[in-house]
Order: sequence, then structure tokens, then C-alpha cells
Amino acid sequence: MRRLCLILALIALLFAVVQPPAHAQGEKIRLGYLPVITYATFFVGVERGYFAEEGLEIELIPLPAGGGDSIVQLAAGNLDIAATGAGATFWNALALGLPVKIVAPLHTERPPLATPLVISAKRVDEIKSVADLRGKRIAINNVGSAVEYWVYSALKRANISMDEVTIVTMPFPQMAAALDAEAIDAAVITEPLATLGRDQGLLAFLSDDFVDGITVTYVFAGENMLKERRAAAEAFMRAYLRAARDLQGEIDESLAKIIEKYTNVPAPVVQRMNRQYYDPNGVIPIADLEEVQRYFKSRGLLEYTELLDVPALVDTSLVDAALEVLGEYKPEPAATPAN
Repeated sequence: MRRLCLILALIALLFAVVQPPAHAQGEKIRLGYLPVITYATFFVGVERGYFAEEGLEIELIPLPAGGGDSIVQLAAGNLDIAATGAGATFWNALALGLPVKIVAPLHTERPPLATPLVISAKRVDEIKSVADLRGKRIAINNVGSAVEYWVYSALKRANISMDEVTIVTMPFPQMAAALDAEAIDAAVITEPLATLGRDQGLLAFLSDDFVDGITVTYVFAGENMLKERRAAAEAFMRAYLRAARDLQGEIDESLAKIIEKYTNVPAPVVQRMNRQYYDPNGVIPIADLEEVQRYFKSRGLLEYTELLDVPALVDTSLVDAALEVLGEYKPEPAATPAN
């Protein structure tokens, strides 16, 4: 009898029907974004129909410049999913205990960086390396932003502390003119403005390799998405990772045109500029989050005393569920040259 029960159990296991992933059945997701290339996964997912195939209707909602209040908007129920950089505002919002979780990475920086350190093209004979910036004025978009961490990283390589330079804040689009007028000595500027400024003869790249592989922007979901709207959240993540996988390797013309539609950056510029990277398996790097939190703590920009427990702020369950359906992404091996 025991053997018979075992055989019947094995037969049942062999003929078990694997249920397909639950689709969202026409649910709307309010997706907060900025019209910049960092959010390319959102744009590609919409334009290539990946969200629609999952039964999702995406409502793209523009965020205020910088996107720093997106976590508050999520917690207030005005957005369902959003993304932002892990700057000081990000950490101070999470410290309030708002009901949101980090559910995926947005983009990663690798050399050649999409946020290079640049100088005026007229001063290349004067400022030849990062070491020449001691005592100089360096522009960033905002104090406490992820871009401030880039400056710190670049200066650290040249054994210069943040206290040995003067940080100036201004919008990215104003930096090229300020450099040309010598109102500032250097700037960390985002693409495509860096490439456009170089094309115009205003900028020269001083360094675009001062960080390698660090992730400072992330995707968030509110508690409502993670619990009450679980099927929609899982459907979103499947579509999101499909878009991230399309963005591996070189940006082809069709992808560049999608990015142009949402950012107004000409497709040929998109294909030439330093690019950003999108993790095709949605890995959330805890160590990167901990590193940037420690940095902003050291600068006195956090409004709390004890460092937050980063793993407690992260929910990997949506990515895990998506990978069960999509499988792990593995890059194709490089072709072996013919003898």
C-alpha cells in the first residue's frame, strides 16, 4: 500500500498542471517618471507593448524636477510605482517609515560614465587631471543629490576631500555656459548635455571613469501594490525586466527613437553618447545603498542619527517572481575569432 501511494503521488506530480502567471486584466498603473534617459526602461516597456501584453494600462505621470518627492507621492497614494536617485532626500523620506519598498534597480553607472566630470574646452591646457581641481569651483545639480556622490568619488581618486573644493549648484542645462564663462571650473553633467556641449566646442571631458558598477537610482512600489494589487505588481516587473533586457548592448536605431520620443534627445545623439546600464535580472545591490547612505551621513545631510537597516527597505519578491517566469538573463558569449 505504501508503494502504491508513492507511485500515485509521483504520477500526480508528473501530470501536475503548472499555472501560468496571473495577468493584471486591464489594471491601470500610475507611473512617476522624468523625461530623461535614465527612465528608458519605462519608455521601452510602453512603446514595445510589454506592459500592455501583461494587461496593464500605464499612465505616465511627470515628476517635479529631480523626482525627489516621488517616495512621498507613493506613500500618499498619488502614484503606484516611481523611481528616483538615492540622495539625501531619498534617505530622509525612508527614515519616516513611509509604506514604500525598493523593488528594483533603475540604472547603473559604468565607464564611460553617463555623468562625466567636465571642464571648459578652453582650459584643457590648464586643468589636465582631477588633481588640478583642488581649490576649484565644481558645479552639481543639487546638494545631497546622487551627483554630489559622483564628485566625492572623483575627488577621492585624486586624494582631494570635499572640503578642499567649493561646490556650486545650478541646473544641468546652465553648466556648459557657466564653464565657458569661467564662472565655475568643472561640473558633473548628465548626458546628453555632456555630448551636446562637446559637439558645440564648449566642454571637454576630464574624467568619465571615476565610478564603476555602482547603482544609485531605484524603482519603488507602495504597500498597496505589493499587497492588495499583487498580480499587477508582478506583471509590471515582468514587463520592466523585458525592457531592461532590450537595453543590453548597443542602443540600436529603434531604441534610440523611443528614447527620443520621450526625452527630445535626437536619436543619433542617443547612439553616440556615454550610456547608462540596466540590470537585466533586477539585482538590487545592498552594498551600494549602504555606501551612499554612509556618505550622506558623513556630510551631515541626513535628518536621523542611526543608519537605516537597508535590507529592511528592500523587497525582492517581485523580481524573484518575474525571474521564475522569464528565467535568468545570460549574455551571449562573445564570438570566437576564426583562425
